[in-house]
Amino acid sequence: MGFWGRLLVNTLLFIAIAGFFQGSFYVANITTAIIAAFVLAILNTLVKPVLFILSLPINILTLGLFSIVLNAFMLEATSYIVGSNFHFTSFGMAILVSIIMSICNAVLSNNQSTE
Repeated sequence: MGFWGRLLVNTLLFIAIAGFFQGSFYVANITTAIIAAFVLAILNTLVKPVLFILSLPINILTLGLFSIVLNAFMLEATSYIVGSNFHFTSFGMAILVSIIMSICNAVLSNNQSTE
């Protein structure tokens, strides 16, 4: 799945998850979801590799589970950059959204590679 496909999937995931968790995760409209997906893609490209290297010891110690926390941190950073139209009520909600998005992206990536 290319950049635009992943951007589309993340946009749809943001809208769907925000609809499912209406009180805890807020996305104002589809334009905000597109902007948030684009900001998340930029942060994952530029910032996440540095954070992953810095957190490598704790990531090894937790057998990779700390990656979920890094993904949640990326979502919180996206929320901070996008503004009040895209936000979480708590860091725990960001962790839950990162788990859901990781599972969905993994399933879609695996389905794309077999076709």
